[in-house]
Amino acid sequence: MSSILETYEAMHRGSSLLAAQARGVFPSGVTHDARAFQPFPVYVQRAAGPRKWDVDGNEYVDYIGGHGALLLGHNRPEVVAAIREALERGTHFGSSHDIEVAWGRQVIDMVPCAERVRFTASGTEATMMALRLARAFTGRERVVKLEEHFHGWHDLVVGRLVGEDQHPHSVGVPEGFYDALTIVPAGDVKALEEALRGRDVAAVILEPTGAHWGTHPLAPSYLREARRLTRETGTLFIMDEVITGFRMAPGGAQERYGIMPDLSSVAKIVAGGLPGGAVVGRADVLEYLELREGDIEWNGKQRISHQGTFNANPVCAAAGLTALRLIAAGGECERADLAAAELVHGLNDLFRRESVPGSAWAVSSMWHMNLGVPAPFPTDVEWDAAEEPRGIEPALMRPLRQALYNHGVDLMGNGGMVSSTHGEREVEDTVRAFEAAVADLRAEGLLA
Repeated sequence: MSSILETYEAMHRGSSLLAAQARGVFPSGVTHDARAFQPFPVYVQRAAGPRKWDVDGNEYVDYIGGHGALLLGHNRPEVVAAIREALERGTHFGSSHDIEVAWGRQVIDMVPCAERVRFTASGTEATMMALRLARAFTGRERVVKLEEHFHGWHDLVVGRLVGEDQHPHSVGVPEGFYDALTIVPAGDVKALEEALRGRDVAAVILEPTGAHWGTHPLAPSYLREARRLTRETGTLFIMDEVITGFRMAPGGAQERYGIMPDLSSVAKIVAGGLPGGAVVGRADVLEYLELREGDIEWNGKQRISHQGTFNANPVCAAAGLTALRLIAAGGECERADLAAAELVHGLNDLFRRESVPGSAWAVSSMWHMNLGVPAPFPTDVEWDAAEEPRGIEPALMRPLRQALYNHGVDLMGNGGMVSSTHGEREVEDTVRAFEAAVADLRAEGLLA
């Protein structure tokens, strides 16, 4: 019997050849850290709906979903048609255009906190802009973020705590840069209250579902406390909805939880699967981007300058406008949530039946799992145990993903993103793939 690795290599010879070429072009042979995989990543040729096919002709149920951008699935016909129509008009005007106005109005209509919007070309740019706005508006410098919460790759938010040192660090960023950053434990209200006590914090920024889109769940009650504390201390509350925006509800996590931030960063789904992001929020904060005719003091010393060659370009605007209109019409978020719930139930039934040490859970249409360690099951779908999820045992991550590739499933991290095109067939195929992968792992003595 072939090993998991031997089967993987035999099934993916075309990917192996492309990976060898890529190693001479890109650092580690990849264009995104999350795509690095050993002995080589899978190279995809095409995708449709909830599935994709690699260069060797292997078919997968896809749970990466464009890193969360594809709530509507791959190549949604209405979005593709809008892109084609926009391409006929021109890819880039270098000027304002009608589609960006309609796109912006659609965002404001959908997101509860959005009084104004400013488009960017990515989620990283959106969080960077939100923090700069907060500093300009409050006149304060310090920012508070939660431990392990991800907000892109710009200098400030990549600061991390290392060991017992409570001063953030990051390679390539000057040491003094992080004097303006405080990192507090996620979910610890007292730690947040202490960090805000001096009333010198410009903003608190967080992922509303917890670090890494819910891998480490964050209780909605904490969000309510964060909202209360920031309001009391004159601190802006930034809800980073780059992933959750338009997914957890048409208005994102803030709609689902009924909690109004001052600012929110959105990306991924906002541009319908093409590059794009935005900062949305209070008009009095966003006005720090305004150019004021004849006001030299404001324009030169107080306002924030913001450029970006591809901000709200007509092709991305057309894709985003069409996608958001489909989501606003209803049913897309609900279908994705339902498929994720059915998948969680199916996996947990499998784990119980086969005595697999692990469990699965989901927040909205984002699902995760523990594997290789005893773990409680959620009462229903969302994680409600007193203990923190432990995730997948590190030694299992690579062979599990290889085994799942061999059986037709592509994960994202320790779980994945479900689209509105995932249905009963995808759930059944995924559970079967996991059953086969568990058998493979056990045959090699990797899983109890």
